[in-house]
Amino acid sequence: MKIFKRILLLILVVITITVVYNYPKLNMIAGYAAKNAASSVFVANRDLNFTTKTDNNFSPINLVESKVDETEKWASSNVFGLLSRKAFYREGLGTVLAIDEEDLNKTYLTPKRVLADNKTPYPYGNAPQKDTVFSNIDYQKINETLDILFDSVNQTRAAVVVYKNQIIAEKYAEGFDKNSKILGWSMTKSIVSTLFGILEHQQKIDVFKKANFEEWKNDERNEITIHNLLQMNSGLEWDENYEEISDVTKMLFLERDMTKSQIRKPLAGKPNESWYYSSGTTNLLSGILRNQFKTHQEYLDFWYADLIDKIGMNSMTIETDLAGNYVGSSYAWATPRDWAKLGLLYLNNGNWNGEQLFTKDWINYATEPTPTSNGWYGAQIWLNAGKRYPNVPENMYFFSGYQGQNVFVLPDEDLVVVRMGLTKNADVDALLSGIISSIKR
Repeated sequence: MKIFKRILLLILVVITITVVYNYPKLNMIAGYAAKNAASSVFVANRDLNFTTKTDNNFSPINLVESKVDETEKWASSNVFGLLSRKAFYREGLGTVLAIDEEDLNKTYLTPKRVLADNKTPYPYGNAPQKDTVFSNIDYQKINETLDILFDSVNQTRAAVVVYKNQIIAEKYAEGFDKNSKILGWSMTKSIVSTLFGILEHQQKIDVFKKANFEEWKNDERNEITIHNLLQMNSGLEWDENYEEISDVTKMLFLERDMTKSQIRKPLAGKPNESWYYSSGTTNLLSGILRNQFKTHQEYLDFWYADLIDKIGMNSMTIETDLAGNYVGSSYAWATPRDWAKLGLLYLNNGNWNGEQLFTKDWINYATEPTPTSNGWYGAQIWLNAGKRYPNVPENMYFFSGYQGQNVFVLPDEDLVVVRMGLTKNADVDALLSGIISSIKR
């Protein structure tokens, strides 16, 4: 009997130690599940069952039990009955994880939006595009190239190919269509960069000036420029690890104001000599954008009035943190067709239906390889300058997000290609080279 009691005590001690050690991780797991469930249901208009079986069906997120309240518009996720997190929806701002219960009852400023143009043909509006058949395109080959994406390995949800401003191929997985909003994850970073390009064109900002944060004024961080931050080449310390408790997971699941996370970090390298991917840097840039405006309302409106609604990305919602700042690192939802519009804006050198939002010089700047990035990164935009994709032109660049969300811009081919899915398994080189070879020049 004594031996049995000792074994039982040992088991209890082991369980207690395991729970205590992993408790912070449970916070992140429940937070991810609740946030994803709430956004999927209330932003993307999917149901919880679909979300549980797809978006939240991977380890360890699939250990969580989630529920939603359709009336109060919140989702909660519970891990083994040990810890629960709640995310709630705010009209115009998307969903956010609550830190305190009173967060659910606060009022929040919301951005002013314009009505969608449903009369003008795509891409400048949302009406059906004018029927155009290009004699130099092998449509069968393009469709066969896209078909490969839609299998159990690739798990693609949507693919759109736009040539000379016209959709020439489009395919969706079961349960998705042209009206489905999909989270772009880190493609949101490229939106942040674009907004700096717009402000520069409006002569309201100089990205080569110092960031000038009060917290940095008495140390070497004072030399960091907005340019360094845009290129993720500031030298600031940051741990971008989604598998563990890290800087990025603490920011996304525990912070009230995500623009502050990177500010607190010391230098771990030298500005302009230390490229390192950091979502904290992008949210810091969102904070810099906030500082360009006298009021928070102006900041909220700018993202939509000067870019998103301006180019008819009317399906898009960029979610904010509890402090009301856009989470520029991660949280933009839009239809694949609207994501393609952002690529077309770049393909057309910043000109949208006759209006210049930013210049070709900005594109040249944004797609200039960052020092020490091996030709892989520009200003919040990914590059092929290092020929990561050997059968794709070097001047191809793209917006990229978690699980293989991509908008590829191919200037020489007059192409924009969108691929959105649940994995990064898609063979990008084969996809793009296959599409290119389908077009005779």
